[in-house]
Amino acid sequence: MINVEVVFALPTTATCLSIDVIEGTTAEQAVIQSGIIEKYPEIEATSLTLGVWNRTVKLNQELKNGDRVEIYRPLIADPKDARRKRAEKAKEEGRANKVTGGRPLER
Repeated sequence: MINVEVVFALPTTATCLSIDVIEGTTAEQAVIQSGIIEKYPEIEATSLTLGVWNRTVKLNQELKNGDRVEIYRPLIADPKDARRKRAEKAKEEGRANKVTGGRPLER
């Protein structure tokens, strides 16, 4: 048997469950065995995105003793789109050069 943690966080709260599983258990199996899916219905078991210690892993990744399986929520906004919108706003406000996108020269 090995001991692993299953973690899920919401903006206001986080849950960390410590469970014992047999050696060779996958990340997906650990999440199911932990019972966290029943506790948080917003977790979609059919489209899980998991990580171990801040690194995304495949569902069939075998776990080692002491691993922390993290359940990731979907992104609300695309990071590229958000950055593009911030850059456009900075150009409009004069905080960025309209040609290069860098800071305007101060004279």
